Amino acid sequence: MAWHAGRLIGFDLETTGTDPRTARIVTAAVVEAVAGTPTRRREWLANPGVPIPEETVAIHGISDARAGAEGRPAAEVADEVADELARAWRTGAPVVAYNASFDLSLLAAELGRHGLPSLAERMAGGEPGPVIDPLTIDRAVDRYRKGKRTLEAVCVEYGVVLDSAHDAGADALAAVQVAHALAERHEQVGRATAWELHRWQVTWYADWAAGYRHWLRSQGRPGDDIDAIWPLREPVAER
Repeated sequence: MAWHAGRLIGFDLETTGTDPRTARIVTAAVVEAVAGTPTRRREWLANPGVPIPEETVAIHGISDARAGAEGRPAAEVADEVADELARAWRTGAPVVAYNASFDLSLLAAELGRHGLPSLAERMAGGEPGPVIDPLTIDRAVDRYRKGKRTLEAVCVEYGVVLDSAHDAGADALAAVQVAHALAERHEQVGRATAWELHRWQVTWYADWAAGYRHWLRSQGRPGDDIDAIWPLREPVAER
């Protein structure tokens, strides 16, 4: 059976910032779906333990007051999310995340920050995966398409309805549905196994990062902070 016809696990985080080394989890969602139809969902609201900047509140709508009053301890949330992902991988289900290197690296930093087992440790030393990242795939298979590559823009391109952008549950489900649509449109994506696609994405992401660094330098910008590692960087969590 093709990977996209089976069980997929959508994953998304909404956070306090854009640097996975320092940003904290605010909301998280894991959405299980079959052929793009959701069958199970878990969502979390965390108290990140640090102020949520106003610019990120404007994006996801979670204020300091709400996170402080309703959010669970960040360590508990990170631990439970990591367990969900590891359980999916142990049962052979791919985890789908849009811009996976951000979400997975941030989760890894949170686990380290709170002294919790890493994703690899939860896999008994095995490799976390397979991971399906619609952003990385779309960049590779439709390289010259003009326009933005935000989740909202890519949903429009692939005919996916995104009910509420920057809601973790909605974004996780949309990522799964975009992945399914990519596999249906692009034969090489649909015919590959999940692990073959995982390996290709490692290369595709590195190629994209090298090209983006080159472009930044051509604009007089250093580009040294563009990491070429996908899907999981093990950053040193900054407390």
